[in-house]
Amino acid sequence: MPMPWSAWPRNVRLLMGMRAARSVGQGAMVAAFALYLHALGWGATDIGAVLTAALLLGAALTLLVGPLSDRGGRRAFLIDYDLLQALAALVALFTATPWLLVAAAVLGAYGRGANGSAGAFAPVEQAWLAIELPVSQRARVFSANSAIGFAGMGLGALLAALPAAWLGTDMRAADYRWLFVLPLAGALVSVALLLRTREPVLAAAPPAAHPAAEHRLRRDENRLLARLMLANALNGLGIGLTGPLIAYWFAIRFRSGLDHIGLGLALGFAVAAASAWLAGRVADRHGILRTVVWMRAAGLLMLVAMPLVPWFWGAMALYVLRGASNRGTAGVRQALAAGLTRAERRGLASTVQNLSLQLPRAIGPLLGGALFHAGHLALPFFLGAALQAGYLLLFVVFFRGTEAAVIAPGKSPARDSAAAAPAAPTRPG
Repeated sequence: MPMPWSAWPRNVRLLMGMRAARSVGQGAMVAAFALYLHALGWGATDIGAVLTAALLLGAALTLLVGPLSDRGGRRAFLIDYDLLQALAALVALFTATPWLLVAAAVLGAYGRGANGSAGAFAPVEQAWLAIELPVSQRARVFSANSAIGFAGMGLGALLAALPAAWLGTDMRAADYRWLFVLPLAGALVSVALLLRTREPVLAAAPPAAHPAAEHRLRRDENRLLARLMLANALNGLGIGLTGPLIAYWFAIRFRSGLDHIGLGLALGFAVAAASAWLAGRVADRHGILRTVVWMRAAGLLMLVAMPLVPWFWGAMALYVLRGASNRGTAGVRQALAAGLTRAERRGLASTVQNLSLQLPRAIGPLLGGALFHAGHLALPFFLGAALQAGYLLLFVVFFRGTEAAVIAPGKSPARDSAAAAPAAPTRPG
């Protein structure tokens, strides 16, 4: 039986509250930040370069933070992250000086859309959640966590669109700056909630296995993590080509303002929230792998169709449905990554999950921005679809026989124990 909300561990509920607080500001920045730079006179290549720099910094921090968090101090890491976010928002709120704005954008990862997670510090959160939960509950709780983030981002995108709707005209650059109040407030609320959490404590590890057995365990875990990294690299690059620049694409493709774009993105995040919630329940019944394949395959078709539609709301409808198919699987994919290693290496597993997405995704906005600047408004979508098709194929081949992908509800696999061996694939691939 799934745990009711009231029975979830206190730390889990607080972590989800922090995601909700952060997600509102992140949603506003997805809708408005690229358009803000456009209003300041920045070109597509410049905007893409700023987004790329933010993603690269996030990847570098992820590489350091995830493994370090396995040694403890997860709470302190997250408090530091939210304080940095508050500082970045204050800078962006009070100045448009280019070098200061770039610094704030890179530090705050504006426009990235991290679904309410702690950005570069997301592996800390994911590992913390995995520590608090039995494996049989992870797909559902991680999906609920994603749903909360998407709902908050939808609210943020809607709030970003309100000034344009009230003004009845296109927003000026100065009008955008007040939106940085949203990530500032989210960071401060998140810090307040973090102060109420308790540092997670791992159960004492059993006596070390025989050196040969330990070597075999690590080798099998590392093989699974290497496969995850390769598959995610295709997915990250495919997402990066269009995802961070989607508001800008709607603006230049259809000459639309933030009032329409923000409303459409808000609807997309709201539908994605419902989809993420549903994905957790589908995964409970059919397993993670089938859930990801069904939903992502539908999203591929809509990604190809999007640039071919000649009117705004038709393309936006496809974006909304495609977001439901793709984003809805975020939580179950995180649950899979958390199940590929033993408990004491979950920070590493979450780091691999995030880093292998972020690094390729960081390249995407620079390439996509250059293609948009050259007038190729459809090509990034087709390239992204091809890359994500490759990801889906590798996902099936690599993980179709792993315990983490096919675990039935109510069972607790051996991997949930720190001493357990990783589940190697039951068939070649």
